[in-house]
Amino acid sequence: MAEMKEILADIARAIVDHPEDVVVTEAERENGEIVLSLGVHADDMGMVIGRHGRIAKAIRTVMKSVAVTAGKKVSVDIVD
Repeated sequence: MAEMKEILADIARAIVDHPEDVVVTEAERENGEIVLSLGVHADDMGMVIGRHGRIAKAIRTVMKSVAVTAGKKVSVDIVD
């Protein structure tokens, strides 16, 4: 699970201007689903979301594929 957290952080750091402000927190729901919350600098929010949410959707798709290989369920929340 910690590796999924690091993968998400690495992806976010690669696309933002303030990589030192990337924060990923992890929580687990009652049904076993892992919730990863991604926080970035306010100026980088648009880069992480992308036009019409395309970058955010791509990040979620990558993370879901990582979770499937680990036999887990994951969701990614982008917080400000």
